[in-house]
Amino acid sequence: MGFLDLFVVAMVPVLKVLLITLVGLFLALDRIDLLGSTARPYLNNLIFYVFSPALVSSQLAGTITLQSLASLWFMPVNILLTFIIGSVLAWILIKITRTPPHLQGLVIGCCSAGNLGNLLLIIVPAVCNESNSPFGDSTVCSSYGMAYASLSMAVGAIYIWTYVYIIMRIYADNSAENTKNVSIADSESYTEALLPSSEKSSCHDHSVHAELPETMSEGKVTFMERTFWNFKKFAANTNLKKVFAPATIAAMFGFVIGTISPIRKVIIGDSAPLRVLESSASLLGQASIPCMALIMGSNLLKGLRRSEISVSVIAGIVVVRNFFLPLIGIGIVKAAHHFGLVGSDSLYQFILLLQYALPPAMAIGVMAQLFKAGESECSVIMLWCYVLAAFSLTLWSTFYMWLLG
Repeated sequence: MGFLDLFVVAMVPVLKVLLITLVGLFLALDRIDLLGSTARPYLNNLIFYVFSPALVSSQLAGTITLQSLASLWFMPVNILLTFIIGSVLAWILIKITRTPPHLQGLVIGCCSAGNLGNLLLIIVPAVCNESNSPFGDSTVCSSYGMAYASLSMAVGAIYIWTYVYIIMRIYADNSAENTKNVSIADSESYTEALLPSSEKSSCHDHSVHAELPETMSEGKVTFMERTFWNFKKFAANTNLKKVFAPATIAAMFGFVIGTISPIRKVIIGDSAPLRVLESSASLLGQASIPCMALIMGSNLLKGLRRSEISVSVIAGIVVVRNFFLPLIGIGIVKAAHHFGLVGSDSLYQFILLLQYALPPAMAIGVMAQLFKAGESECSVIMLWCYVLAAFSLTLWSTFYMWLLG
């Protein structure tokens, strides 16, 4: 495949996302107001609770079997490494650029989570269908490529809606708590000035003892009681119910349906009695990709009007995703192949490498909208990352094919 052909193949799916983003921007204009501040939260909730879980479950159940899962065990490890390495690089970027606290979770999310499903589902079949594709027969390549891309999307969704979701939520909560504490401290400073010193100390002592059970305050507490109290405090602070996001639960259902043969025969296939369930979920899931792009475009209008993120932070995210992560990915995948952790399938290795070179996941924009943290800044980051991805994906894809050849 020539450089120009590869450039067109890699650029077209990214341009599709950018065009839909511009439609979202147009719909958010004050004159149109179809995706204004009132409509965006409703669409965002539909993506979070309906469209994204339907996409993950239908794609995973339809393409992943127990046999294919056993041979692709390294992909979840590889994706986890992209998240961990991206988080470490984001932490370094935050320290260098002195990113404001309320944007730190957004920076970590953009650096760690790539678009592991949507772009691969478009790019891989396009590469396979080229007449001079280096991956052999187009039918076989498309079949295996869709299985690889679906597993990448499902595993990526699990990591995004657990790992990244928790990180962004913690940073958003901490930022909100710090803002609240500042306002409380300002109000208390006036109150404390009017209280006698004895009343200040008595109020402070009462607040400290109120946090502990009566037995603990008296020093009569067993190990089990202290352990139970600490766990209860941890659960209250972290809200464990939100760890399992709808997309994560949907991925679990997809794994169960796809890998358990009796259930698969009932739901998946043209002759399956309950095939309507899979087709309905697939139909719903197809709406998630354009809706995510529309949300990103509608948030972009706010970002163009006022954005607090600095150029250095945007440039740092672009460099992390388009330079450092792809370079590190080459070393990891080559080492895995050398030690026999990855087979000789060049298409499989190509997708493993490509997972390090993708732009940030659009789900980051959904989370920014959910947590009301860095919505406009996220749109500006996404705009630059996806514009530059049209060139960086082409260059890295060309280099990866040469490397595997």
